[in-house]
Amino acid sequence: MPPSDSLFPAPVFRLVAGVDEAGRGPLAGPVTVAAVILDPKRRINGLNDSKQLSEADREKLYPRIIERAIAWRIEFVDREEIDRLNIFHATMEGMRRAVAALTPAAELARIDGNRIPARMSCAAEALVGGDRLDRAIMAASILAKVARDRAMVEMHAHFPEYGFARHKGYSTPEHLSALMQHGPCEHHRRSFAPVRVALGLQGGSDVEHDEASSLV
Repeated sequence: MPPSDSLFPAPVFRLVAGVDEAGRGPLAGPVTVAAVILDPKRRINGLNDSKQLSEADREKLYPRIIERAIAWRIEFVDREEIDRLNIFHATMEGMRRAVAALTPAAELARIDGNRIPARMSCAAEALVGGDRLDRAIMAASILAKVARDRAMVEMHAHFPEYGFARHKGYSTPEHLSALMQHGPCEHHRRSFAPVRVALGLQGGSDVEHDEASSLV
C-alpha cells in the first residue's frame, strides 16, 4: 500500500519504484543509488530503513530483494562525477539513471527525501522519511548501503592505510588522521573541505560537505 500522504494512491500506478541512496556524506568513494520495484506477491520480511538494521541483517536481505523484486538497479556515481557536479547534483543524476535503467520500466518513482531529479523517465514524488514509510524505498536503501559498503571494503584492499573497511569513507577521527598523514588517494572527493585542506587548497566546500553529512 502507498503511504497515506502519497500523491498517487493505488491503483493509479502498478509498477512503483522506491529510490534511495547511500554515501552522500563520506569524504571518499562513490555515492550509490538503488531503485527497486517490489513484487506484492513475493513479500520480503524484515525490510526496514537500512540504518536501523545490522550489517548482518542487511547482508541477509540483499539477495532476497534481488531475487524477489520485479526489477532493481544499483548505480555508482564515482568521485570524479561528484567533484564535477557537486554531491547534490551527482546524487540526483544517480537517481535519474537508476530509475531509467529499470526493466520493466517504472510507472512511478517514489524518492526518499524532499527533491525530485530533473528529466525523470516516469512520474515521480518525493517522500520525506520514505525509508521508514515505504517498503520499496526500504529495499532500495538496503541495496544501496550494502553495495557501497562492499565497494569500500574492496577499496580498502588497495588503500589499507586509510581504514576504508572500518569507516566506509566517513570523516571519523581515524580517517581524518590518515588523510592528513598520507594525503588524499584517488578516491577522495576533492570538492569536500577536509580533503581540500589535506591537499593544501583554499576554499573547501564546507557547505556542501555539511549538508551532505546531515543527509546520510
